[in-house]
Amino acid sequence: MTVVVIVAVALAVLVAVMAVVVGSRVNRLRNSGTAVLLRALPAGPDQGWRHGIVRYDDNTMYFYRLSSLRTGPSEIIARQSIETRGRRRPEGTEIDVIDAMTIVEIGADGADYELAMAPGAVTAFQSWVESRPSVRSQRRRSA
Repeated sequence: MTVVVIVAVALAVLVAVMAVVVGSRVNRLRNSGTAVLLRALPAGPDQGWRHGIVRYDDNTMYFYRLSSLRTGPSEIIARQSIETRGRRRPEGTEIDVIDAMTIVEIGADGADYELAMAPGAVTAFQSWVESRPSVRSQRRRSA
């Protein structure tokens, strides 16, 4: 009987620790990035959307999935490789979840993605992509 109690207490402590870790991760991420939904293409209608946060630095976009226990980003996309392919409004049942967002289709490093963002975040993302240094100027700097 005491072994059962010890195992139950250990499991309860483990669950509590996991809840604190996940809660702090979600709270920390929500306060330090841009909220987006991301999905890899091809995907069926209404499939593959992942809630998360994106952060940008000079050369890279980092996507942190909110429901992940990973300490690092779930996706890393190089700024130089991003090609914006188009925008669209949510369709079908997407409207229930991402009604006030704009969906941007991008290609990067041989993969295709869709990002659903608020209109202001789309403007910031587009500005970040378009203001990247050209490949030619980077080659001159490294020479």
